[in-house]
Amino acid sequence: MRWWSVANFVSNAGTWMQLTVQNLLVLQITGSAAATGLSMSVQAAPALLMSVLGGAAVDRWPRKLTAAVSQALLAVIAFTTAGLVALDRLDLTTLMVLAAVTGMVATVDNPACALLGNDLVPAEDVPSAIGVGALVFNAGRLAGAALAGVTVGLLGTAAAYFANGFSFLFVTAVIPFLRPAAGAVRQVTGPAARRSKSDMSVREGLAFFTRRPRLLALAGVTGISAVFGRNYGLTLAVLVTGPLAGGAGAFGTVSTVLAAGGIVGAVLGARLRRPSVRLVGALAACGALLQIVAGLSPSLAVLLVLVLPMAVVESVSDTAGTAVLQTDPPARLRGRVLGVWGSVGTVWSLGGPPALGLLMETAGPRGALITGGVIIAASIASGHVLHRRRTLATSVTLSSKDAVPLPALQTAA
Repeated sequence: MRWWSVANFVSNAGTWMQLTVQNLLVLQITGSAAATGLSMSVQAAPALLMSVLGGAAVDRWPRKLTAAVSQALLAVIAFTTAGLVALDRLDLTTLMVLAAVTGMVATVDNPACALLGNDLVPAEDVPSAIGVGALVFNAGRLAGAALAGVTVGLLGTAAAYFANGFSFLFVTAVIPFLRPAAGAVRQVTGPAARRSKSDMSVREGLAFFTRRPRLLALAGVTGISAVFGRNYGLTLAVLVTGPLAGGAGAFGTVSTVLAAGGIVGAVLGARLRRPSVRLVGALAACGALLQIVAGLSPSLAVLLVLVLPMAVVESVSDTAGTAVLQTDPPARLRGRVLGVWGSVGTVWSLGGPPALGLLMETAGPRGALITGGVIIAASIASGHVLHRRRTLATSVTLSSKDAVPLPALQTAA
């Protein structure tokens, strides 16, 4: 698990370095901010249709082999892009094609790597392993963003892509040497796992997800939070540079505090032993209330005080939700459930920013934060009330069925 965490840190740092540089590269090629957004959407779009297939592949094939092959393919794509940049042969169309191929490979790589980390630890330690993964992800994101500027400044844009390619190769080299700890859940592969097409079908994963109330509730809480909150890179940027009259430096400070809060939250999330959908909902509602107060901030200093707990709550909530998602399904279905989640999450990531942008155009940055927070808190509270009523109604129905008939009571008397 230590080797896997180191490999993930290196890979995440390389990925965020490339993502940061890719936006600058598109701007250099086209001079268009819209084209930059399009490149991000093109890379994310394959997950909308192919994540369920990628999850099925992860359930069907050996996890270590799947992760190693997908990481090697991502390295090839990164090296190809680096070579084209170095030779000044990269145009927008080629970059879009490479981004789309990266997105397709990621539909297999993301669930394979996520579940491979869980396969290395005893079952009772899986929530903690997910928390460690979140910590590594946030640390890699910070390191990658910082290294991107230094690398481009000293060595050029192509160097960032080369570095990312080597980071994927490092993960590929580490995977064969990973050994599960005693008590870890073993993946069933080979003929036993392929006993029939129906047992490994995409439909089975979809059916499990749609018939599982706690997963549907988790999807609802996460979706409403993703659309009307959490896009702090957008809402807080406009709030800081607009009503609070701050500049790019001020927003940089806010972003740093958000990143620090994410790391603190990941550390706290790693200590969770029994994460639940109820905990995710409570944390999301708490974050919504903090978001409302942030929308009312009279100054940058007050906003900075609020940003840290906002980021901590979001990070712990994400860790708890991921733990529920990866531990609730049976082991043989987890890849397909993650695939369904990837498709659902893509809808939020593609539709959330435009919806939030429209809300900001209508209500302004303060109004968007406040309105979004109210919608999130009210939705979660309504869902909780409906769940309690349904539970009470079910309890009353079961109790009435178990009641002793009146004639029997009269005879006993």
